[in-house]
Formats: sequence, structure tokens, C-alpha cells
Amino acid sequence: MFKKAVEAKSHQRLSGADRKKLRRTVQNKFSLLTDDLLDAILPPKVEITVSKFQNRVLVYSIEGGCPMFFDIDGRGNEILPTVFALWEAPEMLPSFMLKGGEVSRYVLGGADLMFPGILIPAEGFPSFAAGEIWGVKVPGNQAPIAVGFTTMTSADALNAGLRGKALRITHYYRDFLWESAEGQYVPNAGFMEDVVMEDPSYIALGSGEDPSAGPQTSTGNEEDESALETASTSATDAKNNTEEHMVVSMNELNLADDVAASEANTDKQNTLSTEEVDALLDQCLLQALHTTLKEKDLPIPGSTLWANHVLPCRPPGLTLDIKKSSHKKLSKWLQTKASAGMISVKEDKHKKEIVLIAVNRSHPDYSSFKAEKKKTEIPESSTGRSTAQAQSDKMLEIIEVYKPSIHNSAIFASVGEDKGKLYTASEASDVVFRYVEKENLVKPTNKSMIVLDPILCDALFKGAIKKGSAYPSEIHKKDVGSTFIGRMQPNHVVIRGGEPVVRKGAVKPVQIMTERRQGNKKVTKVSGIETFLIDPDSFGSELQKKFACSTSVGELPGKKGYEVMIQGGVIDDVARYMVEHYGVPKKYIEVLDKTSRK
Repeated sequence: MFKKAVEAKSHQRLSGADRKKLRRTVQNKFSLLTDDLLDAILPPKVEITVSKFQNRVLVYSIEGGCPMFFDIDGRGNEILPTVFALWEAPEMLPSFMLKGGEVSRYVLGGADLMFPGILIPAEGFPSFAAGEIWGVKVPGNQAPIAVGFTTMTSADALNAGLRGKALRITHYYRDFLWESAEGQYVPNAGFMEDVVMEDPSYIALGSGEDPSAGPQTSTGNEEDESALETASTSATDAKNNTEEHMVVSMNELNLADDVAASEANTDKQNTLSTEEVDALLDQCLLQALHTTLKEKDLPIPGSTLWANHVLPCRPPGLTLDIKKSSHKKLSKWLQTKASAGMISVKEDKHKKEIVLIAVNRSHPDYSSFKAEKKKTEIPESSTGRSTAQAQSDKMLEIIEVYKPSIHNSAIFASVGEDKGKLYTASEASDVVFRYVEKENLVKPTNKSMIVLDPILCDALFKGAIKKGSAYPSEIHKKDVGSTFIGRMQPNHVVIRGGEPVVRKGAVKPVQIMTERRQGNKKVTKVSGIETFLIDPDSFGSELQKKFACSTSVGELPGKKGYEVMIQGGVIDDVARYMVEHYGVPKKYIEVLDKTSRK
């Protein structure tokens, strides 16, 4: 619901009677919410602001604080708590426990919760009805990360073998509702940029068993479940690679931060004085101005500057809460920096938000600051992009990568490279030429030829030469790289909105097909869009508005993804829309018109 930025049509304060009505509605809706917890979430004497959106959603926020509840239909029938409210009262809702912290990457990526990603408690599977409001938690962390509606009853879920969609997520940590909060914060050190892990302080206290040692699965579309269940049996094997897995970098996936380091950082955060928090804020801002924020990103809203640039520059494992500073609010802090002459800001009267419009890079504080150099990773590179790009569906990047196979793993081991990593074509080619140089295999009489020793010959040709045929003794330099890469296992990385996903195999193209039905009526079918991280339901709704026609979304046989059906012969229009709006390259779009008469 809050996957994309939506501007509020209006903001207004609730009257005293409306505040009391909201409190009664919330108390009747959530029976587990005590009077004390309700006062903590909706203080009786504090002003409450309601924001009205074009999709009829109402968001109730504490004035000068965070959004606490949102009403989907605008009538009070479907009112849900935000993660900020759940962090104040974690037990106000029943919650599903994920099988591990890594599964949270999919929830934070906007995916619904699937049954294979849920940890079944020792006392048995919980009972619930369809349409109930449930939260989502990570093992070893009491703070919920998402909230949504159950899609079926527990009895139906058991009859279905605990497969399929369990929870339709309506709101999650780091979505646009969370980012819109001026005083946005995280409840503990387990909440990171793209994943939520155990709370180090909670684990250190020994509060209950940590079920995260169990097998890990994931949430996402049905296509991924079998591969992820297979991966769950060997999640502790550092060499295991799942069919589809969210990764922090191209080369390796760190399953968790060092707990001891996180504990130390948590203790440090708890002991920081107001002056130290102020200094940390300035340090993170200067680091962001030097490293991630570019001139092309300006002007930039204050909330986006905070979420996409300042927070990622804080020390690892350390939470950054502006409420613990002397400024208390993001706007006041930025205005203080503007008064010092380091930046220029203005207030957007329509959005009621402060905007950074310029940076004085000749300011003494900026000039004297020495930025820390960080190792470039895929998520970090996306952090430096502008907000418009980060939030745009056009931001699509496809990278072909390769994994060493049984044929050429000896080459990687010989030069000290990891056999479990993924390599780009240039990196893989570099590996084989390093081996050639190491073993001195360049032919002395002809520098363009490579002499094949037994290891290199097996890596390039074992199993590829017909029986009875002789193996070659040398190969031309220009053929070494391509032949070596052809013997590796192909994979590909899809990046949209800063979320890298690695899949096995080559890229499967989108298929757009037009058929004739019932005389002269035509329908257009689109399948394979999940490969490019396009949500079928959202895609169908967009096409319905774009072409003023009816659309439907159905699951393909054999759980091979989803098919979007559009009324009318709009095959060329759909292909053009995918290229222009979603950035899908034309070479990955296959069109087939079955309506042409011979």
C-alpha cells in the first residue's frame, strides 16, 4: 500500500471529540491494547493530525511525532497500527515469526508473507480467521517489522499444506509511510537498512529461546518457494546459494553482523550525551555530503536526505535518533546548519517539509572534514542516486554473473579465489588469465596462443569433446575468456529501486501475446514480468487505467508465475509501456500476435 510515494491531499488537526472517537475505535478494534499502552500511543492531551490521501487512506499522526494508525477505507472499518505504534505496544497484535532474519529482506522489499517463511511454534500452528490483522516479527527481536491481513483461515492453510500467501502486507518498516515520519527512528540495533536481525540487547539478556537457529526460508512469489525450501535445509553452509536470494553485495552475503560488535555499539548508543548525538549527526551529514549526495540530487526533501543519505552514513550497528539531540526535529537541525552557512534550505509549503536546495562546499566545516572511504557495494551505489531515481519504476539494471562449476573450480582455487562467489564476465576472464600467467602458459614462439596444461584443458574442454577425438594442446588468447565463461553456471542480478536479486540461469524474457476470442474480440496476455521485479497486481491496475480497459491477474499452471490479461489487442502499446515506464530492455521482450489472419 505504501510501496510508492503518495502525496497527501490535506492535513488537519482532530477536534477533541474526534480524538476521543479515534481512541474508542482503536480500543474496540484491538482488545489486547491496555489503557496504559493506548495512552502511550495516543496521548489524551496531545494534538493528533489526520492526513487524507487520494486513495482514501487516512493516516493519524502525533503532532511533531510519528504516524500511529492508518485507515484503509477512510471509514474506521479497516484501521491498522503503524510499526511506530507496534514498537510502543508489540503485544497489541498477534504476530507471525519468520524462520530467520534473512527472510525479512523480502518483506522489506515489498513482498507479501508466504507460509514457507513462517516458523511453526512448538505448541503448534496458531489459529486464525481470514482477514485478521497480524504482525510480523524476526526471531530474537520483539519489535514487529510489518502488519497486514491474513489471506485464509488456519484450517484452510493446513489443508493447503502451508503453502501460498499467508499475510497480505499493508505496511512495513522502511516503506514510504515510515519514511514520511519526520522523527523516524528504529527501535533497536537489529533494524538495518535492508534487513532486520536479532536485537543484540535482547539476545544478551537471554530472554527466551532464539528460534532463528531453525531453517530459513523466504517470502516472495510462488515461483521461489521450492528453491527456498531446499535452501532451508542447509542455511548454515557458507557455500550454499539459493535460486533467488537478496544479496548485500555481488560477491558475498553476510548472514548477520557480529553480535559482540553490535552489543558494544548498542551500549555506546545508550550512553551518548546530547552533545555527542549532535556531533554524530553533523559527522553523518558531512559524510553524506562528501560521498553519496551529488549536485544532481538537489533539491532534495529533508526526509529523503535523512533516510537515503544521513542514516546510511552512521557507524555500523549504531542507531541515530534525532530526538535525542538538542534539535529534537529534523527541520530544526537542518535550519541550524543553514544558519551556519554550510547548506541552504527552504520550506515546501505544499508538502509542509523542509527541502535542501544547495550545499556550500567551500564552508570550513565541509573543507576540513575527511570522509571515510567505504568498499563499494551494490546497495551503497544505489544509495547515492537521486530520490526520483530510487523511487522510479524505470530504474532497472540487469547484470549477467557466473558461478564456478565443477569443470573450472580448480582454476579458481589455484589463484586463491572463492569458488562459491559470483563473478562478472570480466572478473571471470581475469581469473583464467591470472592462472595462465601464474603457470607461464603463453607459448614462447607465438604470444597469441596459450598452451593447455591438464588443469586448464579440463576446465575448458572436459566433457565437451566427443569420444575418440583428441583434446587440443593449445588455444588462441581471444577464445580463452569466452570458452572459460561458457563452462561456468550462468546467473543474473536484477536491480530495481536498490534491491539486488540474484537468480540462477539466463534471463527469461517477458512474453506478450495477443489472441482472438469469441469472434472478433481480442485479449493480450503478459507473462514473465516477475523476472524484472514487477508486481503483477500493480501492473494490471496501471494498464487498466492506461488503456481504459478491464484487466485480470491469474496464476500460471505449475506455479510458474502470473499472467496479466488485458482486454483488447494492445500488444505494441504494452511493449512500449514496459520499455518506457519499467525500463525493460527491448531484447528481453518477446511479442507474438496470433490474431493476424492468413
